[in-house]
Amino acid sequence: MQKIIQISTDKENGLFDITEQIEQLVSESNVKTGIVNVYAQGATAAIMIQENWDESVQNDVVKLLKKLIPSGIWEHDAQDKNGDAHLKAGIVGPSETVPIIENKMGLATWQNIFFCEFDGPRAKRNIVVSIIAG
Repeated sequence: MQKIIQISTDKENGLFDITEQIEQLVSESNVKTGIVNVYAQGATAAIMIQENWDESVQNDVVKLLKKLIPSGIWEHDAQDKNGDAHLKAGIVGPSETVPIIENKMGLATWQNIFFCEFDGPRAKRNIVVSIIAG
């Protein structure tokens, strides 16, 4: 099973929790054992599994990446001023794969799946969700 979900983002850099949408698709799939792959379409976005307890970790991720990869100093900025977004997305990576155990994602208590926006805000971002039975 494969579906594309869409979200909009309201920040230039931010983590957006998409766990509920993925959980719904896993439930609908009726796959008892397998994997779910979550893939961000776009060269300036990524997918990350991170703590969900509060926003502090997500805010810290954004702060860290801004510190490590500042904007406005990259060769690609001459084209469209988003060189940092490409580098952040490349470091974090475009996808995550989670095991499906008894028709539920095998995430730990404090783990959620986040779409990472590095070039927002955007009215539409596509996320490909592929569910494979094992």
